[in-house]
Amino acid sequence: MTTILVTGGTGTLGRLVTERLRSAGGHGEHGEREEHEVRVLSRRSRPYAVDLREGTGLAAAVAGVDTVVHCASSPRGGDEQAARHLVEAARDAGVRHLVYISIVGVDRVPLGYYRTKLAVEGLIEESGLGWTVLRTTQFHDLALRVLEGSAKLPVMLLPAGVADQPVDVAEVAARLAELAGGAPAGRVPDMGGPEVRTLPELARAYLHASGRRRPLVNVRLAGRAYRGFRAGGHLTPERAVGTVTFEQFLAKSFPAQR
Repeated sequence: MTTILVTGGTGTLGRLVTERLRSAGGHGEHGEREEHEVRVLSRRSRPYAVDLREGTGLAAAVAGVDTVVHCASSPRGGDEQAARHLVEAARDAGVRHLVYISIVGVDRVPLGYYRTKLAVEGLIEESGLGWTVLRTTQFHDLALRVLEGSAKLPVMLLPAGVADQPVDVAEVAARLAELAGGAPAGRVPDMGGPEVRTLPELARAYLHASGRRRPLVNVRLAGRAYRGFRAGGHLTPERAVGTVTFEQFLAKSFPAQR
């Protein structure tokens, strides 16, 4: 039996990774069916309630673990400190494989959160552990939250000239579970959603699905991060391997409007 620890295992992605690992299992070295013991680590999930930024209780959580899938992350900060604690505990426990979910463009778009994700990639690569890093484009859920926030105003203000390539979180979870069941693979090919769409296209799809009406106003912004997004640094059109479109995601999010 393989023991896998999922950090952030109650979050949007981690919950689906956990479900996938528990239902899928794997195969042993001789081809026999092998079940996974999956541990969920989050700040409030017993028995492995751990705040990675503090690290208290982490040693017990990783004891006997073969693979860690590191999904825990926060735009509010603390990811580098959390990664240092996790790497140290994983080394001490003899963890074989550390899988990390990152974001397409962390090395091209100078956004603070992206820089943090890139720094965590570096910590993992230099950890001495077997590692795998998967970068994906933004989830459908995030695109929806951004559009919902913009729609609270009488007009929807959109960054001019910016496109997005949203990907379905369940498809990302399936890929992470697959990687967790295999050997360390280093930096694997990026994973993008099926379509690169302009923000006005996504906004119109959202308004149609939600039954709302708002005029759209494109706004030019300033700063290096905005220029990075305008240049498409966060996109990977050559790796458009996702299959669920934004409209298909919206149809499930707003079934009453269909």
